[in-house]
Amino acid sequence: MKAFSVFSALALGLVLAASQAQATEWVIDGAHSNADFTIRHLVSKVNGSFKDFEGKFSFDPAKPENAKGNFTIQMASINTNNEKRDGHLKSPDFFDVAKFATATFVTHKTEKVGKDHFRLAGELTLHGVTKPMILDTEFLGTAKDPMGTTKAGFVATGKLNRKDYGISFNKVLDSGSLMLGEEVELKIQIEANAAK
Repeated sequence: MKAFSVFSALALGLVLAASQAQATEWVIDGAHSNADFTIRHLVSKVNGSFKDFEGKFSFDPAKPENAKGNFTIQMASINTNNEKRDGHLKSPDFFDVAKFATATFVTHKTEKVGKDHFRLAGELTLHGVTKPMILDTEFLGTAKDPMGTTKAGFVATGKLNRKDYGISFNKVLDSGSLMLGEEVELKIQIEANAAK
């Protein structure tokens, strides 16, 4: 009986190891990915993006709850299609990119919430401040490109309050309202390559 129990434990261990080994390592393809944000300005919303970012993660479609990874943005790569505004956003009034060159997101827990949908819980470090963050994520599937590289696609969305990260610059209008919103909406669209 003891021998059977030991055998069962060993078999279970091998099964678990095999399932963990199935998780594929992925590298973000920056040429086919986007890191975008939206913030309220007066009576509209302004969009922007970061052009220089990278990330690596492990992901198994059959076990998304085991996903882990990290994502790094070069803050000086901000682009809102307005050179003067981009320069202001890089200044100490906002991101202070000379002092805080990067923003990073590191996952700690992944929860499956539906078919091809899961919630990434991790920590975002921005402007020298680290806070918990949740990203609602959709898995778009995998495919091979014409060169034979296996690809995986994801869309992650989330929100943050910029004041939580010490980015509080604003102007009070004659009406008494503020020029800029405090909530920032994030949308990250990822196409990743299976690591070789």
